[in-house]
Amino acid sequence: MRVVLGLLLLLLGLCGSGAQGEGGGLDEVGAVEESSEQTTKQTTPDIWAEVRALRDMVVELKVELRNMEARVKDSESQLNELKTELMVTKVQMELLQRENSVQATQLISLGTRLTATESKTSDLEKQNAALQTRLSTSESELLVTKSRIDQLERESEVQATQLISLETRLTATESKTSDLEKQNADLQTRLSTSESELLVTKSRIDQLERENAEKPRVAFYTALTNSGQVGPYNTDITLKYSKVFTNIGNAYNPATGFFTAPVKGVYNLQFTAFGHHAGSMGIQVYKNNQKVMHNGVWQPDGGFEYFTNSLVLELIAGDKIHLGLPSGHFLYDDGNNHSTFSGALLFPL
Repeated sequence: MRVVLGLLLLLLGLCGSGAQGEGGGLDEVGAVEESSEQTTKQTTPDIWAEVRALRDMVVELKVELRNMEARVKDSESQLNELKTELMVTKVQMELLQRENSVQATQLISLGTRLTATESKTSDLEKQNAALQTRLSTSESELLVTKSRIDQLERESEVQATQLISLETRLTATESKTSDLEKQNADLQTRLSTSESELLVTKSRIDQLERENAEKPRVAFYTALTNSGQVGPYNTDITLKYSKVFTNIGNAYNPATGFFTAPVKGVYNLQFTAFGHHAGSMGIQVYKNNQKVMHNGVWQPDGGFEYFTNSLVLELIAGDKIHLGLPSGHFLYDDGNNHSTFSGALLFPL
């Protein structure tokens, strides 16, 4: 190693000279050459050739020196790696020695356990023989059990099919039940609303019934006579409708032919006239002996003839309404009640 280092130092010195030859050393060579030219004019070109050869040799030695430096560095790196590996190997050897010591102890323990295991194995062999006998019995029972299992599996398949059908029906039923629950909830809501409205309606009906019970009820319906033709006369006469079919409130008097309003209100009055002889039929309507309507019809051929009219009058309590037969006019009535007079209170005021 010392020889190598000496060579390296020698090469470094040569490299330094070579570097000067390449750089600033070229000037020194030039100066030498100039000096040689001044002192000796007889130097031959061979000397210069040798100088150039030496310079080239120095450059080559410098390159080799650099290469050797690199190799030395590589060698040192490898040496360090080997030292590290050697230390690791020593540590591993110590660990292996410890493990061998532990394994020796374990081997003794395993020997003891092996003896115990062999004894236990003998016992297990005896138990195994007994178990073998039991196994034969169990296998026989197993065959019977498998046969039963096959039968149960077939039954289970049938039940599975039935279960699927039942699940389908259950799903449909649950869906229908859900729909019915929604409908029931809706119906319950509607029922609650209807019950509330019914209570209001009943309350209103009760109120109206009380109001109607307090209101006067007036209505009558009459027919003229069973005697046949009435008139003609030379003067106007009061018609007395003697056949009374309805007289609620007793406001119509068949003896006088007058209807007397019991309360203030709006009344509907209606009459029908009939005749079947040639001549004039007519009716006049009077309110408190004041004529409010006259209806008449000429019957030239003597055939059946009807006419009807109605009035809506506002009357006060005590007002009197009656029908009259104008002079020169006639009416006809019999058991068929052709000629009628009726009226009713529409509403009080």
